[in-house]
Amino acid sequence: MLPMSRLGAALIIFIAGVSEAIAQGGAVRTGTEAFGDWTGDEPGVRRHITAEDLPAPGETRPSSNRAGRVAADGDTTPQVPAGFAAELVARGLQQPRVIRTAPNGDLFFAESAANRIGVLRLAAGSAKPEAEEVFASGLSRPYGIAFYPPGPNPGWIYVANEGSVVRFPYKDGDLTASGEAETIVPDLPTGGHWTRDIAFSQDGSRMFISVGSASNVAQGLSEPPEGFVESHPPGAVWGEEERRAAVLAFDPNGGNETTFATGLRNCSGLAIQPEGGALWCAVNERDQLGDDLPFEFATSVAEGGFYGWPWFYIGGNQDPRHAGARADLAGKVTIPDVLIQAHSAPLGIAFYEGALFPEDYRGDAFVALHGSWNRGERTGYKVVRLLFENGRPTGEYEDFMTGFVVSDAEVWGRPVGVAVGADGALFVTEDGSGTIWRVAPQAGPS
Repeated sequence: MLPMSRLGAALIIFIAGVSEAIAQGGAVRTGTEAFGDWTGDEPGVRRHITAEDLPAPGETRPSSNRAGRVAADGDTTPQVPAGFAAELVARGLQQPRVIRTAPNGDLFFAESAANRIGVLRLAAGSAKPEAEEVFASGLSRPYGIAFYPPGPNPGWIYVANEGSVVRFPYKDGDLTASGEAETIVPDLPTGGHWTRDIAFSQDGSRMFISVGSASNVAQGLSEPPEGFVESHPPGAVWGEEERRAAVLAFDPNGGNETTFATGLRNCSGLAIQPEGGALWCAVNERDQLGDDLPFEFATSVAEGGFYGWPWFYIGGNQDPRHAGARADLAGKVTIPDVLIQAHSAPLGIAFYEGALFPEDYRGDAFVALHGSWNRGERTGYKVVRLLFENGRPTGEYEDFMTGFVVSDAEVWGRPVGVAVGADGALFVTEDGSGTIWRVAPQAGPS
């Protein structure tokens, strides 16, 4: 159990946050009112941030606010919307991160610190595991997981390690790998941002791999090698950042590498939107420009698109640490679809296509916000819902799963992975306490 002093303080702050939400009458928070901190978080609170809300560089000073960890106990439960319940699926895991649902409903998840992929089989409509196995071990900081070919009968499970992509043979119901890892991409860049997510296009013809940057903002970047700018996509970076801050595309066998999109500092989450097949990224933006600068984001990713890093952010706003550089790119920066409060650290993303949640959730997306150190007042540490209408993002996002923060100094949970189960429930990993949760309506859809 948490000490009573901590619980009491957290309860007082939570009540204050609830009162504030009630006073606002559920209105969408915009502008600076959308920034806030964890004390204003609560399921149902909505925010809409736009590029016009960007503060000027230097308007707020950069801060450091690393969270102390408090282990979850048997009474610790996240907060979810009224009518929903969060149930513990597993605990004691070693850095559980990406989680993906197999066609038969088994849940595969990366235990990155243990260098392995685990698998859970749950009782129907339940959070209770009927089987828990290690599918594959001996990996190297595994993160992304994907089934290939897409559809009901995959024959392979692909795993993105920090420096490579491997695959294992798979048939429906396998709980352990039946063969050795086959290396598909042997030479992804290593160091810096190490999380490599993986997704396949709807038709299975292309494999996407996200590779984060090696640095915060590539300060000290040398002049490009002769001919580099002319021979690479707009926004591609050279030196230690080559093939980084980008989404790379390959054939499913690892051949024909191309750079699909650039300027994405750390796309830690990849997903394919079911309606239309667009590739989406959840992106960690840069640090040390100020508490509210720049915004994080989730966005559809266009082939050939440039999203700003390291020279620009959220459109043609120049990073002052690269003043005057690459002016040729200023008008070529794509503004992301959904802007998220700065330093929230988006990681996993998943679209909701189940039938268990209320109908208005269908087609929306969930994003896990891991929480970041570079803000004076703590933010992130929650799962949010991105709102869509007719397959298009509205720009609004809504708190869905909160309650991971104990106080201004301590947290017990840091959400990472989100996946929709075969039964329509939402599954969430968090690596603060090493747990997995199942979220579902208490009495079916309303």
